Amino acid sequence: VQLQASGGGLVRPGGSLRLSCAVSESTFNFNILGWYRQAPGQQRELVATVTLGEVKNYADSVKGRFTVSKNGRANTVVLQMNMLKSEDTAAYYCYAQKNSAVYWGQGTQVTVSS
Repeated sequence: VQLQASGGGLVRPGGSLRLSCAVSESTFNFNILGWYRQAPGQQRELVATVTLGEVKNYADSVKGRFTVSKNGRANTVVLQMNMLKSEDTAAYYCYAQKNSAVYWGQGTQVTVSS
């Protein structure tokens, strides 16, 4: 399984970014897909996930600002990030879980700064 993340960059506070993760096989093969992030000196933390049954889970810090979705046709997982804050600055990692197996993509850097 390969996960290829893209879409990171530099954005000003209040701005938006859209992260996309290309999955090397059907998204329907996975129990959970989503995104984690890791800021310098911090532990990796959950941002948002979506289950096979389309149940979504968000970190409290991003609720109302971020939206996670998956596209079964394109085999992608997307994280739409709005109203970005400086504390959202981190490397963002695509995540996939198939039964007990966990897969990670490479990180894509998101920097929120004026």
